[in-house]
Amino acid sequence: MPKERIFLSPPSLDSRDKEALNKAFDSGWIAPLGPEVDAFENSVKDYLSVQNAVALSSGTAALHLALLAVGVMPGDSVVLPTLTFAATAFAVKYVGAQPIFIDSELTSWTIDTRLLESYLESEYTKPKAIISVDLFGRPCDFDELNRISLKYGIPLISDSAESLGSKYKGQNVGSQSLITVFSFNGNKIISTSGGGMLVTNDDEIASKIRYLATQARDRVHWYEHSEIGFNYRLSNLLAAIGNSQLTRLDETIQKRRAIQERYSSNFRHIDSLEIVSNPNWGISNYWLTNLKIHLDNFPEARETIRTFLDTNNIESRYVWKPMNKQPIFLDSQGILNGTADEIYNSGLCLPTGTNLSLPEVDLISELVLTVFEHQGA
Repeated sequence: MPKERIFLSPPSLDSRDKEALNKAFDSGWIAPLGPEVDAFENSVKDYLSVQNAVALSSGTAALHLALLAVGVMPGDSVVLPTLTFAATAFAVKYVGAQPIFIDSELTSWTIDTRLLESYLESEYTKPKAIISVDLFGRPCDFDELNRISLKYGIPLISDSAESLGSKYKGQNVGSQSLITVFSFNGNKIISTSGGGMLVTNDDEIASKIRYLATQARDRVHWYEHSEIGFNYRLSNLLAAIGNSQLTRLDETIQKRRAIQERYSSNFRHIDSLEIVSNPNWGISNYWLTNLKIHLDNFPEARETIRTFLDTNNIESRYVWKPMNKQPIFLDSQGILNGTADEIYNSGLCLPTGTNLSLPEVDLISELVLTVFEHQGA
């Protein structure tokens, strides 16, 4: 049993981050906006090869503003995957719209584009926006999503909160959609403790987002407001940490890739255990390792493994519970085929923190295998 608890994806901070934070603190720029925010936005733009980046207080705030920027209003509908974190669906409710949940495809666990198009083809009143979600770092099939977006004239917003540094057909995720949002929450691949970024190649949308995120203050020398605004900009101090961590993002991805590959190697001889790999259209940033358990004769395997790891001071967790099964969304429409339910019932997230050592990965793997040996699976 490890002496200290092993978490799924704890922040990975070092002396470089502390030095960057202290420098920003000493500069006197501690409120939202400042030189570190400008630098962080410019660095993200360069890394992703996009025209605009707006640093915000969270990925959820970025989603909220993205929906407002494309004109989603109360009474509208928005389609999004049912297999996602609740913040994606919450943002839809923030603007007074109704979520319509689409099931997943089995290889990447992202939105099933065939189900999506079938639904849009059958509906006379089209949704006001499509939100895609890159799940656990695995990118969506953006070519298909953009084809559908163009065909039906519905703007595409990508919730890429978990996939900074992931690649779609060789390009960094971020430039494929009209709007893409990222999260820098405490457990993400880059962590500023809290924060997010909205990126777009549309200058008008970027200008609108900046305006709304800074309390929608009109361009006059007194305080004039013609629209409802929000206090959604990122702190200069947190941006300094983001700048520091972005410089080693590629190194971080390589470390997490090695962790996932070690899990795959450790489970390669067990047919019932599958580490979910990359879809054929992209490469994950390996944010979290997903274990899929194929055991019809051991239906309680997922919970047994989770409990056993927990008693050994190791955190694991179920994958996202589908939104159509959440109490608050039971009345929402769903276009479902059972895939998300299958994923939820058999999926478990394993620790993939940047500082996790390979011997620790081996220990976690051995504990998982112990459960199977004990059950005779």
